[in-house]
Amino acid sequence: MRKKSVWWIALTGVVVLAGALWGSIVSNVEQPEYKVVESDRSIEIRDYSATIVAEVDVAGERDKAIGGGFRILADYIFGNNQSSRKMAMTAPVSQQASEKIAMTAPVTQMREGNSWKVRFVMPTGYTMATLPKPNDPAVKLREIAAKRFAVISFSGLAGEESLKRHTDQLTEFVRAKRLQAASAPIFAFYNPPWTLPFLRRNEIMIEVAR
Repeated sequence: MRKKSVWWIALTGVVVLAGALWGSIVSNVEQPEYKVVESDRSIEIRDYSATIVAEVDVAGERDKAIGGGFRILADYIFGNNQSSRKMAMTAPVSQQASEKIAMTAPVTQMREGNSWKVRFVMPTGYTMATLPKPNDPAVKLREIAAKRFAVISFSGLAGEESLKRHTDQLTEFVRAKRLQAASAPIFAFYNPPWTLPFLRRNEIMIEVAR
């Protein structure tokens, strides 16, 4: 019986380690470029380069909205789009293939009225002209100009209490530095849901005037 218990403990350890490593590996994807202007422990002021995003508006509670938005955007980048690359003619009509787009991080979420804007940053190398058009009209492609953000980073599960606590901390930092806030808080999540809490990277961003 004792040997069986030891075996199960060892197996559990392997599963936990595998989950940790897998979460780290799949999170190692392209991320938006930025330059750190100022750093104060877990808070940074960053200048971000211009980006292109795919976004969708989802109504409802925050956690359900990001889940629904993620599924719609993932559907787009994994092939539910009209590729600009023409395929060989296989019948009297020509066809266009669906194109897969590389996953990037983070997934961002921002409240706007009674809904949430959920966004994926598109990989560098694409332009508005070369990105495949979404088949789903709910998915919008937008160019985002270069911006400055105050950003707080934290690990763990990003529940409502944690998000509020870190938002309050970031808001106080912006106030103390006499920065001019130019956006509502934006929640940014870098890891897949199976990543162990202590390995997760979460951020809250507030755009500030330069």
